[in-house]
Amino acid sequence: MRFCCVVVFIMSLVVADAPKAQGYEHFYGATIGDTLYFTANDGVHGYELYKTDGTEEGTVLVKNIGVGTSSKPELFININNILFFRADDGVHGYELYRSDGTAEGTYMVKDIFPGKEKSYPRSFANVNGVLYFAADGGYGTELYKSDGTAEGTVLVKDIFHGGHSSPFMLTNVNGTLFFRAEDGIHGTELYKSDGTAEGTVLVKDIFVGQGRSEPRSFTNVDGTLYFTAKNGRDGRELYKSDGTANGTTMVADITPGNNWDVYPDQLTNVNGKLLFRANDLVNGAELYVSDGTASGTRMLLDIYPGSKNSYPNYFKMVGKTLYFTARDGVHGTELYRTDGTAKNTMMVKDIYPGIESSRPYSITNVNGDVFFRANDGIHGSEIHKSSGTKAGTIFLKDIFEGQFNHSNPKNMFNVGGVLLFKAWTKKLGWELYKSDGTAAGTVLVKDIHSGAGSS
Repeated sequence: MRFCCVVVFIMSLVVADAPKAQGYEHFYGATIGDTLYFTANDGVHGYELYKTDGTEEGTVLVKNIGVGTSSKPELFININNILFFRADDGVHGYELYRSDGTAEGTYMVKDIFPGKEKSYPRSFANVNGVLYFAADGGYGTELYKSDGTAEGTVLVKDIFHGGHSSPFMLTNVNGTLFFRAEDGIHGTELYKSDGTAEGTVLVKDIFVGQGRSEPRSFTNVDGTLYFTAKNGRDGRELYKSDGTANGTTMVADITPGNNWDVYPDQLTNVNGKLLFRANDLVNGAELYVSDGTASGTRMLLDIYPGSKNSYPNYFKMVGKTLYFTARDGVHGTELYRTDGTAKNTMMVKDIYPGIESSRPYSITNVNGDVFFRANDGIHGSEIHKSSGTKAGTIFLKDIFEGQFNHSNPKNMFNVGGVLLFKAWTKKLGWELYKSDGTAAGTVLVKDIHSGAGSS
């Protein structure tokens, strides 16, 4: 058996004077029907599994998994209306769990690494109703799958014999699982799997030899996998794959030379076209579009004219519209929208007038409207919503009242057409809120950790 230490770095946006969550800082959530599952701490049981239907009485502890300690449920995913996640009961280490929303139906699926050692499941993906993930069952970190039963939770393949293949970026493309892994010979490269050992194979050694192409930003666009990778000559560039070696190719050399730190990012399927952020070292980091060919890969719009970066970020599809943040050198970082054409790429509203930035964040779709947090210069960082027009982009409510106070709303979920999120006030700490899109309907759901303590 082999042991490894996994160190996770978490980056978060910090707003001036915004509070930091105390203790366990993760917030994981997933919706199943009209129910949101999430982690919370009531001050008695530690961080455990909760659920809510958006009402105070319907916000309850599902199960105290870690008796006498926090089980810290993480990485929630809904597969066939069953919640899968990882948790630590204080006896078996971090292992795979499932829940149907009842205490009796919440239990460990399998002790993959028997005993106190943790298998530490991660990189969850749903492929045709089967959960695929990376875990360490004593063979190193390898590819596993689960149908929700102990018997059906198995190693798919020991890709790196005697080492850790560390599958990552697990992505479903029309029923085929794509991911990156390391076999000890080719470096970190592109793999695919049909769920069998024989069908789990290296797609292509992009950085030939032991060099690492390190594929990332996997995105499915109409059955084609798009991603970024390095080949040792051109820096990190845009690639695509149909699952064959010959069909795995660089789309375009956007950034000339071997520029390792400037590369495409935020890859998103927008109405059958790939939109992303890239930097050609002439126009700065701008919005790009690609149809999968070199000639059809180009800057969509130079939002910040000249060599400066508009730095499009936080891409979110709402229907056929992509929402994102950017800056044009006049208005600061604000909310933008596009349908994938230059003429329909525009700033939605200058929320914080002038050069100052409202910095929209946590853009979330609720019935075609987008909710997000922003700072308008009057209320601090608070909850806003937009219909995609200037007139339809409004401030909703000052949850933590005052210009220099920030409720800092984030971790937003659409639950049955209502926005659920967490926000902070000095009086209550971090707690659960909801909004129906009106000021009157933006309210505290429940003070789970009563008083100023944060749930």
